[in-house]
Amino acid sequence: MTSPDEFSRLQSAMSEAVKAHWKAFLFEGILLAILGVAALVLPPLASLATAIFLGWMFLISGIGGLIATYWARHAPGFWWSLISAALATLTGMLLLARPMQAVLTLTIVLGAYFLAEGVTTIMYALEHRRELSGRWSWLLVSGLVDIAIAFMVITGLPSSAEWAVGVLVGINLLFGGATLIGMALAARKSNS
Repeated sequence: MTSPDEFSRLQSAMSEAVKAHWKAFLFEGILLAILGVAALVLPPLASLATAIFLGWMFLISGIGGLIATYWARHAPGFWWSLISAALATLTGMLLLARPMQAVLTLTIVLGAYFLAEGVTTIMYALEHRRELSGRWSWLLVSGLVDIAIAFMVITGLPSSAEWAVGVLVGINLLFGGATLIGMALAARKSNS
């Protein structure tokens, strides 16, 4: 466990790093916000780009895993490691070979995730409504929003595959960028 003193030192070090490099955080935030807006304007393109990006990530990690497994071929668990690396490589190749089908699959997985996340968040809110002293209602609303998103995505299939991944990636990039911009501007202000 991290002691309160260690946590305080870590928090102070992070604050100093943000203050020292606020321009880099500002640049990254602006870039992410621009990409987020682009994804929201062109969600089908963002969905396709996400599937292709994931394809390359799986392919590169799978090939890296195959190389590492070969080097450690005498280590315990060789066959499991080999199977895992081969599956990652195959998944990457499939995502890259058929990116439009990958977008549909990603949309189905995304819908299932939001449904499961919504249900668990609602259950968490209801179970902790006394301990959270009124804040449990925010959790309940969050769970209901997750279920509404899941409903829109799942019932809209297959046409929702055109926009769902791209819109959600766009929202994520936009809010992530806005957060970094806010951090950078606050750090700049505290430097002045």
